[in-house]
Amino acid sequence: MDVHTRSQRRRNMAAIKHKNTKPELVVRRLLHRQGYRYRLHVNVCGARPDVVFRRRRQIIFVHGCFWHMHECRYGRVQPKTNGAFWKKKREANVKRDDRQLARLAAEGWHALVVWECETRDAAKLQERLVRFLENDDPKDQPAGT
Repeated sequence: MDVHTRSQRRRNMAAIKHKNTKPELVVRRLLHRQGYRYRLHVNVCGARPDVVFRRRRQIIFVHGCFWHMHECRYGRVQPKTNGAFWKKKREANVKRDDRQLARLAAEGWHALVVWECETRDAAKLQERLVRFLENDDPKDQPAGT
C-alpha cells in the first residue's frame, strides 16, 4: 500500500527532474574543474546525452539507477504500487538506452554511462571521466559497451 494519496504521488512524480539532476551536476562540476568544456543536452543522432563533446565525438549519459535499472541496490528496487506499470516503463528505458547506444556507436560516437551511485565517490568518478576523455580506457569505448 502506498503511503501517499494518488494526488500526492502524482505531484511527487511530476516533480522529478530529467535535466540538471544532482548526479548530473556532480559530473559537470568534475569535468569543468578539470578544464573540459562541453555542451548540454544536444540532440545527437536522436539521443539527448547529458554532456556532449562534439569535436571529440564523445558523450556522457548520467543515468539514475532506479529509472534505468542499474544492478546496484538502488536499481533493483521494485515499486509495490502499480508494479506492472513501473516494470514495463523501466524496461522500456533500458531498451531505449540500448538502441541509442548502438545507433551512436554506428555513427562513430563514443559514449560513457555514469550511474547515479557512482557519483557518490567523486575521486573515483573523476579518474574514470578523465580516462574516458583521454581515450586511455578501452572498456569505456565505443558506444554500446
